[in-house]
Amino acid sequence: MFEINARDKMASRALLVGAYVDSNDKEEAQSLLEELEELVNTLGIPVVERRLIYHREQHAKYLIGSGKAEELAAFIKENGCDVLIFDNDLTPAQQRNFEELTGVTVADREEIILDIFGQRAKTREARIQVDVARMEYSLPRLTRAWAHLGQQGGGIGAKGEGESQLEQDKRRIRGQIDRLKRELAEVRRARATQRKDRKRAPVPNAAIVGYTNVGKSSLLRRLTGADVFVEDKLFATLDTTTRKIALPNKQPLLLTDTVGFVRRLPHELVESFNATLEEAALSDFLIHVLDASQPRVMEFYETTMSVLGDLGADTKQMLVVFNKTDKVSDPAVLAGLRHRFPHAAFISVQSGHGMEELVDRISDFVSNGTLTLELRLPPDRADLLARLHRDGTIASLEYEEEIAHVIATVPKRAMESLSPYVVEPAVAK
Repeated sequence: MFEINARDKMASRALLVGAYVDSNDKEEAQSLLEELEELVNTLGIPVVERRLIYHREQHAKYLIGSGKAEELAAFIKENGCDVLIFDNDLTPAQQRNFEELTGVTVADREEIILDIFGQRAKTREARIQVDVARMEYSLPRLTRAWAHLGQQGGGIGAKGEGESQLEQDKRRIRGQIDRLKRELAEVRRARATQRKDRKRAPVPNAAIVGYTNVGKSSLLRRLTGADVFVEDKLFATLDTTTRKIALPNKQPLLLTDTVGFVRRLPHELVESFNATLEEAALSDFLIHVLDASQPRVMEFYETTMSVLGDLGADTKQMLVVFNKTDKVSDPAVLAGLRHRFPHAAFISVQSGHGMEELVDRISDFVSNGTLTLELRLPPDRADLLARLHRDGTIASLEYEEEIAHVIATVPKRAMESLSPYVVEPAVAK
């Protein structure tokens, strides 16, 4: 894989910059800049200072104008910074111009998120997705790495009078991207087969979605007792994890943790992580987790809903869950959230507060997707009886001349295989 910058040592002092052109956007720009600091800290890079810069118009060369750019260069020199990071998207030319002016590495928000994803990806699918996204990001920026190379090379296979080293490497990267996308397609086919197998066993499934670092993995771990990786960092986990839980009514449920969302998620990652996020689109219902202690919780709610909208999953049944209520010191904050989300659950995964109520609420959601059936199963369909034991709740079971007479509550999706044996009409729960 091609790296955008060859870094001889780990960056140790970063200057963060957020630029905005509309005075009405100052508060949001400040919030995004604070989030950028969290992202940079996740990479282990210390931040020297954050700077919020207002500029009247976008400048082609430096984005913020040459005067402000020179001020940043002077600050970097005086304070020994070795990386300049913008919260804004920089064009390849702007990135190159800033590096020439300051003499340090320059990155934007997108590159930081890609670097985090590169560190966090563990499974083959996640690694391929990240590699594709990083290569697509780096392709127009290769001039930063090859600015000193302009030689022409002729010979067999060369085009015209010859190709520059830059053109050869771009062609090579495009070939690698195509190869990785083919590999990714194979992985996605395997995931589709796994989903199909899950659908054959009519167990309802729910996807846990939400902004990054709101406690989704912690919730999955608490509900299922599964050994799920949990860390208080942005994008602590990128790979989906599915675990089975038995609800109080003995109804099984598959819970899937998904990658966390973030504002201004790079387009390449939205596309390349589409297979991962499909878990949300294909689930029976969503558990949308929010951080009740986050002052900008409504912005994070809108961000998640926007991404779900892109996936076509925003119209699914959704249980809104406010986590970290133990960190909210002002009762008026919780009262306001309860007023706005009257059907939401309020919990603390850390202390366990509200968890019993949450499980009851989840049970209600599952019950809404179930039917109570009276069935007569012949001896040669013992497999269906085993499935009822595994995936449903059996209220009664009696045998009449080897025919199993069963009353059971099952997910609606089980009707396809059970309908030939139904005695009484299905009763929705």
